[in-house]
Amino acid sequence: MSAIRVERLRVIRGGTVVLPELSCEVAAGTVTGLLGPSGSGKTTLLRAIVGVQRVAGGVVEVLGDPAGSPRLRVRVGYMTQAPSVYGDLTVLENLSFFAGVLGVSTAAVQTAIDDVSLIEFGDRVVDRLSGGQRARVSLATALLGAPDLLVLDEPTVGLDPVLRRDLWELFHRIADRGATLLVSSHVMDEADRCESLLLLREGRLLAEGTPAELRARTGEQQLDEAFLRLVETEE
Repeated sequence: MSAIRVERLRVIRGGTVVLPELSCEVAAGTVTGLLGPSGSGKTTLLRAIVGVQRVAGGVVEVLGDPAGSPRLRVRVGYMTQAPSVYGDLTVLENLSFFAGVLGVSTAAVQTAIDDVSLIEFGDRVVDRLSGGQRARVSLATALLGAPDLLVLDEPTVGLDPVLRRDLWELFHRIADRGATLLVSSHVMDEADRCESLLLLREGRLLAEGTPAELRARTGEQQLDEAFLRLVETEE
């Protein structure tokens, strides 16, 4: 069963075709990695999936509804690449505000702040946090209400290796609860942490499958080398 279905999606930005009729699917209940170099169209695809990107054509279906449908608002959590929280509010004030917007309980705030390991920073003003901590506050807002789908744009960029490991463990725990996660990254060593992969290059789907399938297809054990082999084959 697919949590996300994209069919012949076409996006044009500033007169440039960013996604030329892209098609892909994301299976429900999985942690799927969306990988590719900067400028490959990852963020544009994620924006189309959460319904905030104007599209020129194609179909984007999320949890059985058209992307951007009002009833998806509480079912989809979205973490943007840049932290989307209020710098002049504390961590708890931010989460309480967004919980009110979503209509979820204060218990959800505590759960989210615990999930991202920020309990001790609850009363800290966000502007006084490190970049990695601000990113975790943004992630916590996406977790509010236990969404059925989490769309995360580069959630581990700039984080230290221990925190990156902890967050990937959290992502899999969330998937074990029944949620679907689509996680973008340009760091190929994170590919092995995913159950399935979508590899983008210049707005096109270069390959999809499990890490093991991509290794078997290319004969390469390192996934960055597998990606390069796929690029060379395409060219």
